Amino acid sequence: MAGNEAQPSLLQPSLLQGFPDRMAANGPPLAAENPVARVVLESSLPHLDRPFDYSVPAELAEVALPGVRVKVKFNGQELNGYIIERRADSDAAAPLSTLHKVVSPVVVLTPAVLELAGTVAARYAGTLSDVLRTAVPPRMAKVEKELLAGEPDEGRAELKPDTDARAWVSYGNGEAFLQHLASGGSPKAVLTALQGFGPHGWPALIASAVATVRSSGRGAVVVVPDYRDLERLEAALAKVLPSSDVARLTADDGQTPRYRNFLRLLSGAAGVAIGTRSAAYAPVHNLGLVVCWDDGDDLHIEQRAPYAHTREVLLLRAEQENAACLMASHNRSTELQRLVEMQWAVPIEAPRSTVRATAPRVLNTADSFEQDRDPLARIARLPAAAWRAAKEGLERGPVLVQVARAGYAPSLVCETCRELARCNACQGPLAVASSSAIPACRWCSTPAPQWRCSHCSGTRLRRGAAGVMRTAEELGRAFPGKAVVTSSGEHIKATVPETPALVVATVGAEPVAPNGYAAALLLDGNSLLRRENLRAGEDTVRRWFNAASLVKPAGQGGLVVITADDTAATGALLRWDAAGFASRELALRKELQLPPAVRVASVTGARNDVVHFAEAFQASAALGSKLRSAGPAPMLLSSGAHTGASDTDSDVRTLYFIPYADAAEATRAMRAVKVASAAKRTSGPVQLRLDGVDVL
Repeated sequence: MAGNEAQPSLLQPSLLQGFPDRMAANGPPLAAENPVARVVLESSLPHLDRPFDYSVPAELAEVALPGVRVKVKFNGQELNGYIIERRADSDAAAPLSTLHKVVSPVVVLTPAVLELAGTVAARYAGTLSDVLRTAVPPRMAKVEKELLAGEPDEGRAELKPDTDARAWVSYGNGEAFLQHLASGGSPKAVLTALQGFGPHGWPALIASAVATVRSSGRGAVVVVPDYRDLERLEAALAKVLPSSDVARLTADDGQTPRYRNFLRLLSGAAGVAIGTRSAAYAPVHNLGLVVCWDDGDDLHIEQRAPYAHTREVLLLRAEQENAACLMASHNRSTELQRLVEMQWAVPIEAPRSTVRATAPRVLNTADSFEQDRDPLARIARLPAAAWRAAKEGLERGPVLVQVARAGYAPSLVCETCRELARCNACQGPLAVASSSAIPACRWCSTPAPQWRCSHCSGTRLRRGAAGVMRTAEELGRAFPGKAVVTSSGEHIKATVPETPALVVATVGAEPVAPNGYAAALLLDGNSLLRRENLRAGEDTVRRWFNAASLVKPAGQGGLVVITADDTAATGALLRWDAAGFASRELALRKELQLPPAVRVASVTGARNDVVHFAEAFQASAALGSKLRSAGPAPMLLSSGAHTGASDTDSDVRTLYFIPYADAAEATRAMRAVKVASAAKRTSGPVQLRLDGVDVL
């Protein structure tokens, strides 16, 4: 691989010679050079989030290299860890313990990934060990033996002659971005992609950018939300790069394939890493480009501490390794709009003439013209305009129907007072799985055949919302003889054929038609917009654009029908102006000093523990008392019902709103408070989250 010839191989068969299984506990002769190893322990305890020094026995001197996995004795226990440095002496006052064992001679933690993990931990006030748990996959000994026995191919992968960058020509600044990449530069850009299907869809755009950076001798990392996007991206890359140059990193493939591809990247046998969240830390040699697709998707948020977002990890990595950065999606998040307005990134958008020629026609059933034609359109779930669009679209191909909820009737209400029907056992919401099913709780699955309303004592139920299965059933009756396909929950389809059919999918589960849908019906828009969340409008626009981008252009009869009130979010799709909506949202957030105009930290736990954390934080940080805060307030269920515990026992949450200029100092102080509290055990643990998208 160009630019990596001077790098030593990380997989050396010679390192296996004389490799011991276990060292003596006391008194072994030490290594002649750099006899001290600094080790980071695999422990989530905050007060252990620092390196510890251990002496290196002479017989481990050749294999105890920085970046290898080791086992050490700590407080009478055997813990796993990584060597991060070998040094000549230690500043510890007491005699050092000896390294217990080198688990593997493979250097799995590179200096670049270690630095990135430390930066991510600092940004999110977490521990280095928690980040490394995501960055370095579990060891598979069999895979290591297979690769150590062979000789990895470190030669540069040649690009195939059918490399096609024509998809970028339609975008302003597109060709300039690729030229900058090809010349070895590191541009930062935010791409608003038009189409989600066909030869010029977003996978082709990203594949062209990756092929361009590979032609300059550098590597690339591409992160997507889920396996469906990953399959499409891999197919697009196969047209411009040899398959051996691309390594998939996703937990869906299983631990063995994931670790095998991880080692291929370590050795330089592959130069392009693609995958889901953890792929952001892939050890790519000579990194030249990082790409994130659809950064607004919740799947980009790590579900374990410190809850890092893929977008932020890649932005930090691009700055750290001086790599190019491409943030791409069909819409634009407020976080990316902030980067554009700061001029940190350049927008890459199609001109209006191209948008008009490529995008489908969008119609809103709530506008005055449609209201005059169909007075009941505002209250009907399938207005006349949507029914006509589906009928005409089925003559040309598949029709997409987007609904907000999975299941059959995911919520039930009392027919008399319209209050939400709740389980008598746990107060969870009742639902039905089919037209003949007995109502049951969605939380505890307790059936409720003889339900009685706690507000009015009514006994009759009605559907509060229709799910994907109920919608499919209704459409099957409305269009007899037409095939109905569903995609939701655990049965999500990646693609559908070109044959005419009604494809009913929940938001985010829309399959791709190879040549585009003839029409799309976006139902339940008001339900999405009225969610009690700061990002309800932004997230709804993202879901609408993702679905509408799967529809054929207006010139080919493509039509999108929205059944929602005439709001700013609806207008953004009508005008096909994702950037304008993001700019408006960001301006409102700046005025109100809400994320992403500021950073937000949430502290959740028992009331006494949260209060103790707040007092310690304000005492330790000069900014603690100056930061705007809210709380502590009791945690409520999403439905608005209280958890049922007393005020003293229930969890509470305090929010801190932190200006970016003060964020580094504030996160350091929060991290220090967690460490001190865990070491002294002065209070119970609290959950600390930075920039959580679900806290407001």
